[in-house]
Parts: sequence; structure tokens; C-alpha cells
Amino acid sequence: MPDPLDRVKDAAAARGLDIEIRERPVANSLAEAAEILGIAPAGIVKTLVVKRSDDTYLFALVPGDRAISWPKLRAVVGVNKLQLPDPQRALEATGYERGTIVPIGSAHDWPVYADEQMVGQRVAMGAGAHGYSLFVDADDLIAAYGATVADISQPAG
Repeated sequence: MPDPLDRVKDAAAARGLDIEIRERPVANSLAEAAEILGIAPAGIVKTLVVKRSDDTYLFALVPGDRAISWPKLRAVVGVNKLQLPDPQRALEATGYERGTIVPIGSAHDWPVYADEQMVGQRVAMGAGAHGYSLFVDADDLIAAYGATVADISQPAG
């Protein structure tokens, strides 16, 4: 499989998506990554790969200061059961290690569900490799992937 950063760049170009990839020191937390990037934690979007009971997956995009709301996501997806896969299954489903996962350039084109709070924002997210962040206009990402926009999060904590 090609280099993860190259996969991200190539997939973004193929979808006409304007991205900026920045190298940064490895962060030990989302808050630390936000501080390094000079943005609020809400400006980082977490990409969660979520497993359905039929062994298919989806991407859930949630602002960094929020947590996924399982009841809300299950209602939007229309299923009774969703779970986070173990790190090996997440890697197999996306081609990316946990902490670097992004829908752009994923090994599979899983459906994307974006939290409504990211609409209209320029956001940072994983870039496919540790020590890098990707910046993109959320609306462009949503359009490029035909993402379903809904309220799928809750306050963190």
C-alpha cells in the first residue's frame, strides 16, 4: 500500500478537495495537538471508524471537544448496534493506524457521518500518519464524500 500521506494527497486531489498537510510534533492528547496547532480543541475533528453488526464500517466525524453520542448515531444510521473496532480491525478497515484515521484515502469508501457542529468550519484532522495534521474546509469534505450531516455528538466528559 502506498505511503499514507501520499494516499491522502492523491485521494483529495481525485475528489477536488483542497487540503493542507502540516507536520507537527507527535502529541499525547487531542488538547496537546490543538495547542501545538494553535487552535481550539473544537477545531480538531476526530475521525472514528465504527463497526456495524454486519461487519461493515462507517466514519463518524466529531469535534474534538465533544464525544460521539451512540444513541444519536444509531438513530441516524438506523441500526441497533454499533461499536468501535479493536486497533487491528480499524487498520484493516481503513488502512490507517488509530490516531491517524481519516476518510480521505481510506482503504475502503465507508459512509461518512459528520456532526452538524463542524459545518462551516475549517478543521484539522488526522492525515493518515503520526506527526501530521490535515486542514480542510468541513463543508468541502462533507460535499466530497456525500456525508450525512446530523447531530451525532454530545459534550465530552
